[in-house]
Amino acid sequence: MEDDPESFDGIRAHFPLSFGKKTKSQISTESIHNATRRPSTTTVVDDSPSSSSLPTDNKNNDTVFPSLSTSSKSWLNSLQKPPKKLSTVSDDDVAIGPPRPPPSSDSVDGEDDVMVGPPRPMPADDDDDEEEDEEPIIGPPRPPVGSDSDNELSEDEEENQHRIPLSNEIVLKGHTKVVSALAIDHSGSRVLSGSYDYSIRMYDFQGMNARLESFRQLEPSEGHQVRSLSWSPSSDRFLCVTGSAQAKIYDRDGLTLGEFVKGDMYIRDLKNTKGHITGLTCGEWHPKTKETILTSSEDGSLRIWDVNDFKSQKQVIKPKLARPGRVPVTTCAWDREGKSIAGGIGDGSIQIWSLKPGWGSRPDIYVANGHSDEITGLKFSSDGRILLSRSFDGSLKVWDLRQMKTALKSFEDLPNHYAQTNVAFSSDEQLLLTGTSVERDSTTGGLLCLFDRVKLELVSKVGISPTCSVVQCAWHPKLNQILATAGDKHQGGTHVLYDPTLSTRGALVCVARAPRKKSIDDFQAEPVIHNPHALPLFRDQPSRKRQREKMLKDPLKSHKPEAPMNGPGFGGRVGVTKGSLLTQYLLKQGGMIKETWMDEDPREAILKYADVAKKDPKFIAPAYAETQPKTLFAKSDSEDEDK
Repeated sequence: MEDDPESFDGIRAHFPLSFGKKTKSQISTESIHNATRRPSTTTVVDDSPSSSSLPTDNKNNDTVFPSLSTSSKSWLNSLQKPPKKLSTVSDDDVAIGPPRPPPSSDSVDGEDDVMVGPPRPMPADDDDDEEEDEEPIIGPPRPPVGSDSDNELSEDEEENQHRIPLSNEIVLKGHTKVVSALAIDHSGSRVLSGSYDYSIRMYDFQGMNARLESFRQLEPSEGHQVRSLSWSPSSDRFLCVTGSAQAKIYDRDGLTLGEFVKGDMYIRDLKNTKGHITGLTCGEWHPKTKETILTSSEDGSLRIWDVNDFKSQKQVIKPKLARPGRVPVTTCAWDREGKSIAGGIGDGSIQIWSLKPGWGSRPDIYVANGHSDEITGLKFSSDGRILLSRSFDGSLKVWDLRQMKTALKSFEDLPNHYAQTNVAFSSDEQLLLTGTSVERDSTTGGLLCLFDRVKLELVSKVGISPTCSVVQCAWHPKLNQILATAGDKHQGGTHVLYDPTLSTRGALVCVARAPRKKSIDDFQAEPVIHNPHALPLFRDQPSRKRQREKMLKDPLKSHKPEAPMNGPGFGGRVGVTKGSLLTQYLLKQGGMIKETWMDEDPREAILKYADVAKKDPKFIAPAYAETQPKTLFAKSDSEDEDK
């Protein structure tokens, strides 16, 4: 064989690049994302002219957007489906970079040069055109190359879709009832979910595999629902609010750091109590200060706490009421800078306090009839101009903080049956998110509704669950993923919506990580239980406690007097024999010891010493013999007795 580098390249092309030690076969990322892909049933409402060219649903005449744009889909297909007949390497080989063309004696001059960019197509151009024509086209047809409409279409798609990650979905399960609380830390690595089943589950995207199991489960307060969860600004601790009157602080790993004190329920003035006296409704950590938290309660007050002092609060806020009494505060929220507090009152009013020197319980902004029913969620915008409110009356209202007399927009027909239903912003704050509850006679399931902040109109309705209500929702800015909690009386879970082309980390990390498969070589020793009390030598004497309890329940045995002793006494009881000692027995038999007290009258036995005591008094009587007056007894008169 000649030492020609071209001949070595030709021979090397016939062998796999991973020749030698073989690596483990991995499942392709495409197949994983195809398994978690959502059906394209997202309904989008748009009046723009560009929407007329989009596919529509035949039943409802609603515009349906594809999960991926046309340009993104074609780009993925070009990466995932390389042109055929480009290499003679087998399918099992692992190819790195563009495939090498097969060695051919009839090669054209210049084909052996280093290729930059995608591989050069083969001479059979007609076959490639047929393969491209056979690929399914999603969305409107692609305009011809070089036309100016390509840029316009991409701008329209970006404007219409708002880059909503809806193509794929996973569900974090584990709860047995509706999930009522949700919190994602600022890095997007850990998710907390609280439920009506009294438990909190902690999920770690970096440590989870495709089974999507939680790594820790907590029960903060036995018998109390979890109503709110909130991370600290540094994500090293989180606040847990339950139906009890005491909030708890946990560290990042779920270990209890402290519990706030409960107030005295018999004190009428709430400002004089050390803490809340009834169940909590909501709580949120200060967005900037990691030592301050805010809680609201059914006792009609909001309280600001210092996490370093669990014994007393820093400030007590009593909302303004139309009538004197106690009206519960159903929800609370901080603004972006932590300089204002918003509270939703049970009578439907919205009250806002500004934290300034000398501030008190008097609200700076008071909206008496914000909603016709209890408010379930409040949310400030980051610029401090917009306030969102969600209520039991089935509405979502958008308020301008500069003019709070009337709402900018009120979105109706959004059923809400849970006191924890919230409202949220998208990552760029151009969309508003909220969930809906399932009604008894309705055929519509739980929906995630998205509204445009600028146009104040409905953008999309995403079906989360056909039978469960959507309670909490959040759009994480770093992950670009939407999390929505849902459930009913029998099940609950957290739905994570993402798009492989738009989202980063989060669900993409754990979905692609397959669980470890068990090997036939795995061995685990059976545990040996050492129980020393199982041997007769170490057994305790049988207890007669149950036998005594049975005897006490028996009326005959419990009322029966103790039987007299037979023979000499024992156990502190004297026997009935004639003297327990031999001397006593002999004296009694000989008559030297006579026991006549059994036959005597006790009164006569005492009176026989009366004369002796009178003649020769002892002890106290001689001291008072001269000064003691004589005793005079009243004589009975027959006349007095008759009267």
